[in-house]
Amino acid sequence: MTLNKKVAVGMSGGVDSSVTAYLLQQQGYEVIGVTMQVWHDEEECRRLDRLARERGETGERDELAAAGICEYLGIPHYTVYYDDVFRREVISNFVEEYLRGRTPNPCVRCNRYVKWDMLLKAAREHGADWIATGHYGRILQLPGGRYTVSNAASAKKDQTYVLYRLTQEQLSHALMPLGEYEKTEIRRIAEEAGIPSAAQKDSQDACFAEDIEGGYAAFIEQEAGGRVPPPGRFRTADGQDLGEHRGITHYTVGQRKHLGISLGHRAVVTAILPETNEIIIGRDEDVYSRRLICRDLAFMGLSEEELPVGASREVLARIRYGHPGTGALITRTGEDELTLDFHEKVRAVTPGQSCVLYENGYVLGGGIIA
Repeated sequence: MTLNKKVAVGMSGGVDSSVTAYLLQQQGYEVIGVTMQVWHDEEECRRLDRLARERGETGERDELAAAGICEYLGIPHYTVYYDDVFRREVISNFVEEYLRGRTPNPCVRCNRYVKWDMLLKAAREHGADWIATGHYGRILQLPGGRYTVSNAASAKKDQTYVLYRLTQEQLSHALMPLGEYEKTEIRRIAEEAGIPSAAQKDSQDACFAEDIEGGYAAFIEQEAGGRVPPPGRFRTADGQDLGEHRGITHYTVGQRKHLGISLGHRAVVTAILPETNEIIIGRDEDVYSRRLICRDLAFMGLSEEELPVGASREVLARIRYGHPGTGALITRTGEDELTLDFHEKVRAVTPGQSCVLYENGYVLGGGIIA
């Protein structure tokens, strides 16, 4: 099947998605801009638009900014409303994981179940065979036919970690033109093209909690209501009581700041125990380990059949977004379980975070740290 050259670009109003649309225009694609509204339904968005127009605003909200950029580029702009999907697949998971004493990465689920899934659906509704995003990574088709994402030219901006759960269907219709550029080059291109978002700051992880006073914990309390765990006890691994903590949703494994504990050495969260509402405190060396187990597996550049139960393989593993990666031997110890043995100790293996596996600079797959 020959794919057409019509592409739906996910437009956030930021510089990355704006330059993505511009570059694809220059490459001869017929570009349409699609903004995914994940916080409000259509009726509420119309109300916000009326208020914005009354105040003379043209780009405060993402949707308005994206529409303005599409107008500047001379391309159609559409808004699609997926607030129900976002709440179900991202927000609910984020809150439930924290209530369980785990630390999720919402961007991973958002990319898989919202951004790419919904963008592909919107593209097809508008007759486009391609979707594109402003992520820093490169689509790669391997000799065996499978699609994967490989590292971006800019190691600093590489976003392949949060894309490891994308499906073969999504990848086979995707374009990521920013993977070949450094961020400074993207801003330069935007400035030279006169794109209005050239100087806009980047969005952050868990963007839905960015503007809430009190951060993640306040957001979780707002969403979970009376189910938020109350204050509990800080303890050492041998049971020594160290005082009261604010509630397990305020902490993550490896945390050193904002503990309010004086021990004569630097205190570090080594474990979170939701069943007893306790935070275990130790020394920094206590959070280094050589092994982890991950479940809820996703296969990308590597198929399930290529790593049957009992099989092992050498990989580079990243255990959080900012982790550069550590060599490890992975063994598939169950249908939905991998055990990783690292060649050197890694700091703060954190339940709920993703462990993403690489080979030769591209993603094999990964899973959620259990």
